[in-house]
Amino acid sequence: MKEFQIGKNDAGQRLDRFVSKAAPLLPASLMQKYIRIKRIKVGGKAAARDHKLAYGEVVQMYVNDEFFETPSEENAYLKITDPALDLVYEDDNILLINKPAGMLCHSDGSPSPSSAISRLQAYLYQNGQWKPRDENAFAPALCNRIDRNTSGIVLAAKNAEALRIVNEKLKLREIDKFYLAAVHGTPKERSATLEGYIFKDAVKNQVYVSKTSRPGSKSAIMEYRIVASEGGLSLLECRLITGRTHQIRAQLASIGHPLLGDGKYGSERQSKPYGEKHQALCSYKLAFAFKSDAGLLSYLDKKNFRLRDIPFAKKYFSAIDIS
Repeated sequence: MKEFQIGKNDAGQRLDRFVSKAAPLLPASLMQKYIRIKRIKVGGKAAARDHKLAYGEVVQMYVNDEFFETPSEENAYLKITDPALDLVYEDDNILLINKPAGMLCHSDGSPSPSSAISRLQAYLYQNGQWKPRDENAFAPALCNRIDRNTSGIVLAAKNAEALRIVNEKLKLREIDKFYLAAVHGTPKERSATLEGYIFKDAVKNQVYVSKTSRPGSKSAIMEYRIVASEGGLSLLECRLITGRTHQIRAQLASIGHPLLGDGKYGSERQSKPYGEKHQALCSYKLAFAFKSDAGLLSYLDKKNFRLRDIPFAKKYFSAIDIS
């Protein structure tokens, strides 16, 4: 229990607003409940949430210590009452999350309870699978990330051993990542491998594709095949061989077929008639293809997981066959 004596600067403030500042990680819905069931009192008695605090009054808060901590990405999960995760798959070691376009995988520098990692940790914390107070260092983590405005599958690890193995398998390219992309026009080749070099401009958060290497650039390789073409658009299945920042967006734009809705690498004028708010790109399938020992995760070998409902694919392509 913590007590706060109201000083001159806090006098006249509503109780709920004072509590939200004193315990910044306490979710608003939980705060209202605690006031209602008298875990938050004024002068030892029940008080309404809109009670105006007077100079000298004492607020008693029977609230767990972690809710008083300074907000950060590491504890943002405490602020979430409903994680609202779209789970594709879950077992004792991993989860696959369907991240919607517009959601960050990690925060952009400020504590973000709406990020995928915060929602993941809130989900595991609330159902008792993760007890942060019992851990010295480990926290559930995302093993891969996708752009804020890209939708689709993100892989997460529940324990340290699973995290180590997945990171190793991603590095060895023993987990294949497949995307669906709606692009303007139709590529000349039905399927092809795109190879080049990508250089990132960190200031502009933009990458550039070239055929030759330059200082600071990295090789970029991806495969694509045309799944369908209709109404001036084509639906491509893309398989990443390397995983570079904005790789699919930049490489497809470099061959003259930018993603629908991609204002950074495409043309806003070209995409505007469609009214899309995000680029039409979805990480729709993960395939586990282990070539070396996977230890704890051996059971995942030869398994693949995919999304069946990709809104932009259904919207623009009447007949698609993704086998």
